[in-house]
Amino acid sequence: MTHDTPDLHLLDDVVAERILGAMRAASEALTRVGVRHALCGGLAVGAHGFPRATKDVDFLVGDEAFDVHSGGIVSMRPGVPIQVNGVAVDHLSAAASEPFLAEALDSAPLSAGIRVVAAEVLVYMKLKSPRFSDRVDIIRLVQAGLDVGTCERWLDAHAPQLLDRFRVAVADARAEE
Repeated sequence: MTHDTPDLHLLDDVVAERILGAMRAASEALTRVGVRHALCGGLAVGAHGFPRATKDVDFLVGDEAFDVHSGGIVSMRPGVPIQVNGVAVDHLSAAASEPFLAEALDSAPLSAGIRVVAAEVLVYMKLKSPRFSDRVDIIRLVQAGLDVGTCERWLDAHAPQLLDRFRVAVADARAEE
């Protein structure tokens, strides 16, 4: 069942301790260097009710995670981890057309001391992806009890172009039940 508040403890005994350790270490490092961040990706899917194995750690991060240099070159700010003990740490940022993602960083709920993107934000991020596995994540979240109405209202307000794609995923989830 999905939770209004994500629960990282749902990942225990499902996700390798090496991955969970990398998640905690990366979050601590991001906090130390003053980078706003919230867990997203597969680990956030698990915290929202469908725990599954994953091999990396994904964070939505604020613009402060990056340094912009002359010539338009962008690099990671010093101290921002890209790998922890062999586990890749990916950083996703909001595009200029996505101010709602930057706002989501500040309102992301805490679980075990780590911010996790809200379910509707996670669904949006998964809908944007062309990967089939991200569509499956949405289907599994719906089957786990995702609040479809809340997601529809959020998408209608922030990304109405994705509503039809979401509704197809919801229909697919219900057809499998």
